[in-house]
Amino acid sequence: MRWQPHGGAGRPRPADWGLVAIPLVLIAAITVLDILAPENVHLGPLLVVAPALTASFGSARLTALIGGLAVVALLSIAVIRNSVFTSNHESQLLALLVISAFTVLFCRFRERQHAELTQVRSVAEAAQQVVLQPLPERIGTLHIASAYRAAADQARIGGDLYAAVRTATGTRLLIGDVRGKGLLAVEDAALLLGAFRSAAHRELPLPALRAELDATVCWSLNQPARNTAESDESFITAVLVDLPDHRPEMSVLNCGHPAPLRLHGDEVAALAPRQYTTPIGMGLPPAGDDVVDVFPFHPGDTLVLYTDGVSETRDKAGRFYPLAERLGSWAGSASPDELIEQIRKDLVAYCHGALEDDVAMIAVRRETVAGARQRPADAHPERGLSVTRRPVGP
Repeated sequence: MRWQPHGGAGRPRPADWGLVAIPLVLIAAITVLDILAPENVHLGPLLVVAPALTASFGSARLTALIGGLAVVALLSIAVIRNSVFTSNHESQLLALLVISAFTVLFCRFRERQHAELTQVRSVAEAAQQVVLQPLPERIGTLHIASAYRAAADQARIGGDLYAAVRTATGTRLLIGDVRGKGLLAVEDAALLLGAFRSAAHRELPLPALRAELDATVCWSLNQPARNTAESDESFITAVLVDLPDHRPEMSVLNCGHPAPLRLHGDEVAALAPRQYTTPIGMGLPPAGDDVVDVFPFHPGDTLVLYTDGVSETRDKAGRFYPLAERLGSWAGSASPDELIEQIRKDLVAYCHGALEDDVAMIAVRRETVAGARQRPADAHPERGLSVTRRPVGP
């Protein structure tokens, strides 16, 4: 865990130094005006404004300094006007000291609360990063970029999820979307991510991997700590992708999730499955054999995986975000990083910043095919399963 810098809480941020001039000018102006005013006019009580104003943006140390300057200014007024020991100036001085002390105490309390909140946020961010680990930029023969935005304020993870696991023969990807929001969605996302990282490297056939993930999530949903009604309505749509190093193709198992998009040159194609598989966590057997679709994935091709937070974002007229259409205008030489950044900016502009759902995106480009050895067309690791090889057209 990265250490957070300490010792800076007592100093105003550089951007606040301009604000320090305001209480200083107030002290100087009130002092001069009070000295020049008639004897029956007393402006000294207005000096309390200076430390009170400083407390709104400055540290306790700075507030104490401004309060001290205000006291010095009030004493200077009393000396110049020969009224040091009058009851009027004594009451003014006492009031200024009391108010300055309270503002300093307020600043100390605020700084302590801020330090505690910063520590809690630091721990929370570290925990969230452990759950939703950043994807590596390079893994095997792939160049990967990703983006994530949680809908909840101050959160770095929501109900959307993604992960990448390196296997002995390639790379496996997962992207998913937990039904629902809040802490229960985060809990389900964390559970599925952990189960995927634990099982994906074993190179189970994708249907067997999905079955194991489903069993793990269902076990969690049936625990006594979970609300029965909420558990009955919980499930996770997902896409499992296997990208072998030695073959220019990819195997895709779609569990009720938005279809991935493949960019080949200037063409964009939706990788719609021949048959959707049951979402994870429903505990229902598939209607038939899980269908694993195999699509071409050549060097230079880019695969875009996303959640419905992208495809179901609406503009002011209620129109869904046209991701495939947008990708068509950006395809070509754009790197995965550039592509993800372009989608992110365009998505925010499309909805005028009013994103209401979690958003997760992955762009994967195959750089090369490792080795020259190719398996026969009828050989595939998903032996004994329903495998459909799908050409991809525009």
